[in-house]
Amino acid sequence: MRIGIVCYPTFGGSGVLATELGKALANKGHQVHFITYQQPVRLSEFNANIFYHEVRVPTYPLFDYPPYETALSSTMVDVIVNNQIDLLHVHYAIPHASAAYMAKKILEKQGLNIPVITTLHGTDITLVGRDKTFAPVVTFSINESDAITAVSDNLRDETYRHFKIEKEIQVIHNFVDITRFSKRPIDAFRRVIAPHGEKILIHASNFRKLKRVGDVVQIFAEVVKKVPAKLLFVGDGPERPAAERLSRELGIFEDIRFVGKQEQIEEILAISDVFLLTSDYESFGLAALEAMAAGVPVVSTNAGGLPEINIHDVTGFMSNVGDVADMTKNTLTLLGDEAKLKAFRENAFVQAKKFDIHNIVPQYEQLYNRFLR
Repeated sequence: MRIGIVCYPTFGGSGVLATELGKALANKGHQVHFITYQQPVRLSEFNANIFYHEVRVPTYPLFDYPPYETALSSTMVDVIVNNQIDLLHVHYAIPHASAAYMAKKILEKQGLNIPVITTLHGTDITLVGRDKTFAPVVTFSINESDAITAVSDNLRDETYRHFKIEKEIQVIHNFVDITRFSKRPIDAFRRVIAPHGEKILIHASNFRKLKRVGDVVQIFAEVVKKVPAKLLFVGDGPERPAAERLSRELGIFEDIRFVGKQEQIEEILAISDVFLLTSDYESFGLAALEAMAAGVPVVSTNAGGLPEINIHDVTGFMSNVGDVADMTKNTLTLLGDEAKLKAFRENAFVQAKKFDIHNIVPQYEQLYNRFLR
């Protein structure tokens, strides 16, 4: 198959999933064409079956805002025509699904029918899509897609609840490459972070407001009173300065490291003991799944799709959003009992294997084949 993939090229979950899907498809012999405004962050190694097409947006004094969606549609048309693309798979509804609809209509005038599959990832539905400015376009472009998938049962249900969707939404869960995250911890690396054998807590996100990174800092402030520990913040975003400021106010800044965006997060997870995820909402929780694939138990909120992957009192613990006291208690429960921590590590890995890339990618191939036939 020759597959066009449209996504955001950033560290967010939708871009990561789309890129890893494309790489997996290419490894299985399919020709994959990425169409986006810059090279995806996880598209780093060469593969003869992977092609990248940059969307260039011309700037004119007439436009206060560059017309990205129009440029994207035109680039889609160009790539599809010149590379004989069989199918277009767009990730994140805005603006990719609407741009794909325009490209599809242009191609129909040329006698070409290109199937469009739209994968919903989360905030394109739960946050941006609900804005009255975008809602009519989101609803229309989703319904005009030939197939719709969502990354969790929760997101499917949320989409039906808030939009008048006329078609079936198929759930194909996010996935993780188990082999990539099955790393042995590097003792020397761990000693650099925790020179006196401290426990290592970790949080990874894009530091947006809904991630509630302040709660992570508050949990750690209480944990470190009882157990010697270090905290790693992986990622970057608008809430990072507030988290740094709070950690200074609480006198724990010296025990926290903000390491920024990391492509090789599997090396960091391998030395970690507990993953903290305090979000208001997660459509799935890919960061949590990656932690579990590395054998790291997850202490999280019970928001959105997280209960579909994190099993309470088995692979980790879940608490209500904002319940810092309960999440602190759960973290201390794991850190204070080596046998329990070891059991939860093993349970987390077993659970993550259900979402291994080799189990999920064939579901996409089966969906593609349904339309290509």
